[in-house]
Amino acid sequence: MTTAVLCIVGGGIAAQVLAARLRIPAIVLLLALGFLVGPLLGWLHPSRDFGPNLRPLIGLAVAIVVFEGGLALDFRELRAAGEGVLRLTAFALPINFLLGTLAAHLIGGMMWGPACVFGAILVVTGPTVILPLLRNARLERRSAAFLKWEAIINDPVGAILTAVVIEILVGVPHPVGEDPAAALMLHLAEGVVVAGVLGVGSALLVAWAFRRDLIPETLKTPVLLALALVAYVVPNLLMHEAGLIGATVFGIALANRHVPGLTELRRFKEALVVLLVSCLFVVLTADLDLAVLGKLSVPILGLTAAILFVVRPAAIWMATLRSDLSLRERLFVGWIGPRGIVAAAVAGLAGPRLSEAGYAGGDLIQPTVFAVIVATVIAHGFSLGPLARRLRLSTAADTQRLAVIGASPWASDLVIALYRAGVPVVLVDTYPGALLTARNAGVPTLQAELLSRHAEEGLSDHPPDYLLAATRDDLYNALVCTRLAPEIGRERVYQLAPSETHLLHEDTGVSRDARGKVFGDADATFDALAGRHEAGWRFQVAASEAAEQTDAIRLLTIRADGSLDFVSVDHPANDVAAGDRLLILTSVRAATAKPAAHRATVPA
Repeated sequence: MTTAVLCIVGGGIAAQVLAARLRIPAIVLLLALGFLVGPLLGWLHPSRDFGPNLRPLIGLAVAIVVFEGGLALDFRELRAAGEGVLRLTAFALPINFLLGTLAAHLIGGMMWGPACVFGAILVVTGPTVILPLLRNARLERRSAAFLKWEAIINDPVGAILTAVVIEILVGVPHPVGEDPAAALMLHLAEGVVVAGVLGVGSALLVAWAFRRDLIPETLKTPVLLALALVAYVVPNLLMHEAGLIGATVFGIALANRHVPGLTELRRFKEALVVLLVSCLFVVLTADLDLAVLGKLSVPILGLTAAILFVVRPAAIWMATLRSDLSLRERLFVGWIGPRGIVAAAVAGLAGPRLSEAGYAGGDLIQPTVFAVIVATVIAHGFSLGPLARRLRLSTAADTQRLAVIGASPWASDLVIALYRAGVPVVLVDTYPGALLTARNAGVPTLQAELLSRHAEEGLSDHPPDYLLAATRDDLYNALVCTRLAPEIGRERVYQLAPSETHLLHEDTGVSRDARGKVFGDADATFDALAGRHEAGWRFQVAASEAAEQTDAIRLLTIRADGSLDFVSVDHPANDVAAGDRLLILTSVRAATAKPAAHRATVPA
């Protein structure tokens, strides 16, 4: 058991960290790890190690995953993507089911019963795969909404569809003399209605209790997790997989109640979901049997190719005819459809049930679904970013983006210098007149209060990798850095040095957890920078030799790979390498003394 936990938890998180460093989809490494420690080396056999408790534990973990996915769905996104989301959920799903069933029968050689189950399983696209890919790909907001809503909505619907198909094939227990079709419809209605009522009711209960301060802060996250599990387990007592609807509805309803403090709780659950997803992929892959994998044949491989290149693109193309989706969006969404945890978990339950009921070919469902999961994860995971950039649906850039808060004259000069040097920047301020100088120079700007919902939507079009809070208000700068540090990274949020130097004292000053890192040295306050700017000092991006200027103040290094290295009193200064450029603040006298370096590195 200790070895199993080590392989699952330690190996899964190690794969996540390595994938983040290599900038590749983590799911690829998790699948490889599970296959290595399971079928190949035999170190891990979850069905043997955990016994009959394995499937219930997987179900509970999946419930938490789909609940956290539901928390990411905000109805405000439907203003721009509503028709597309409707087409991808209500229209594309039945077409996917029909085409997938035909492909499984005609190409994979399955009997009609197992083929229908296979088609039902593959109508889902996994949020456990899609959401991490979207965080790294930086799609523009509308395309990201299409994929996100489709994945999270279709997952429980696909699981329910699979359960219904299995109930039709295997049979639903019903009183003698009662119509089987009516019994099935009543069975389905009970599960779905109870799931919906529990999901919405749990969200209303949480919003009511949280706003009245009835739940201590330390218990809020445990309460949410417990209610998510209740919304999953209770409907499952009435119908298989109905609990996925309950957990998803709970997440969506809660996200759109806009309960204060939910953002902080969501971050904890995101971390928990990363751990659960890592464990689930390792467990499900390690549980595969080499004898079952040996059943993979040319027809099954042909079926996998048909799902990738024919079924998914054709279903999306037909479902989005005469819609408001552009040609580029239809091509993109038609290709991207990786399958994830729910497909794997449902396949692990569906295959044995069909085999026990005497359906030939039921044992082929699990290896075939895993073949599709592996193929889609690899093909779509590695192609999502490049394809989005090719179709101009991504805001990503090779260099890293900086958001500057506060459009003072010297801050506008700073962002213009960086923009002309090819560094992606966005300038944020509430006053439109302050943004005019930067806007006239072509710099992307956002007129909004940064801590508002409007700013969250606006920044999603220009997601920053670094933040510089450069307003006159030291406390507001600290508040902005503290609010955005969990999303951008605590080592990537900077603020101006506070006007009172004692605030930086290690013991008596403001804690590092309550502020950003200081931009420049302790003397680079707002008033100091504004004073130099009024005296004629200007920001320039120059070659590394500019550091030799005696009165040039080095503030930022633009590395050759596009990363940004800030000068700060909170960390040691890094060396400047060949090919790096510097953002410096220099006087007019110094600029005219050495104009060649400036002209050579900063385009007009």
